[in-house]
Amino acid sequence: MKLLRYGPPGKEKPALLDKTNQIRDLTGIIPDVANEALSPQSLQRLQALDVTTLPLVGGNPRLGPCVNHVGKFICIGLNYSDHAAETGNPAPAEPVVFMKATSAIIGPNDDVVIPRNSKKTDWEVELGVIIGSPTKYVTEANALNHVAGYCIINDLSERAFQLESTGQWTKGKSADTFGPIGPWLVTKDEVPDPQNLNLWLKLNGQQRQNGTTKTMIFTVAHIVSYLSRFMSLHPGDIISTGTPPGVGMGQKPQVFLKAGDKIQLGVQGLGEQNQNVITDPVS
Repeated sequence: MKLLRYGPPGKEKPALLDKTNQIRDLTGIIPDVANEALSPQSLQRLQALDVTTLPLVGGNPRLGPCVNHVGKFICIGLNYSDHAAETGNPAPAEPVVFMKATSAIIGPNDDVVIPRNSKKTDWEVELGVIIGSPTKYVTEANALNHVAGYCIINDLSERAFQLESTGQWTKGKSADTFGPIGPWLVTKDEVPDPQNLNLWLKLNGQQRQNGTTKTMIFTVAHIVSYLSRFMSLHPGDIISTGTPPGVGMGQKPQVFLKAGDKIQLGVQGLGEQNQNVITDPVS
């Protein structure tokens, strides 16, 4: 099942994508794609619906972030062995954890805004994990039972903010528009093995990233279990699980985003995102 949200920013409605790739409205069935609507019980009820009875959404509406009311946006750094190598870093002994501001979240095809004073805005296609039930001290063997589904994330980064001067990863990852998620939440029953997915990203039509979750250093199950040792995870929390090689910082010479660029990215079975890059409008 593919859950999504459509409509103007701040006024999105819940919906699902049917087998013919048409949007079906879920207004009145669930209040939003958020919180308790992501619980196993709620997802079971949605999967039991006769989708053909749901209202069709016409036209080509804007797609919002596929999850609302995100409590935590947690990211894992250097989690692909081939990406760690391109950055000159050794493979970490345990997951590198940082937070991304939830105010960075936008729809999958919304414009990406280069922040003021940015010199090194970069791209990162990632597999997103969306928590579906309260999770604390969960075992790795049971971790995926707490996952509602998966989505695409572009974990945009400003490398100068992140790594130079005083550094700080959260500071370099949290600018407005630096967290496109979606186009939809794909429930875990449609992703039997999250460690066997291809990820890719193109910049202006040129392939930049082409990887697979097989090269993750830490699996999704390990990450969920690991995080639950240090913080409770709640329905709607998002985990961005790292990026394969091919980021701008790793190019020779380095390449960073500029106004007018077009980004296209995808994860196998989870759809695609398309973003135009613009500069921060001067007020």
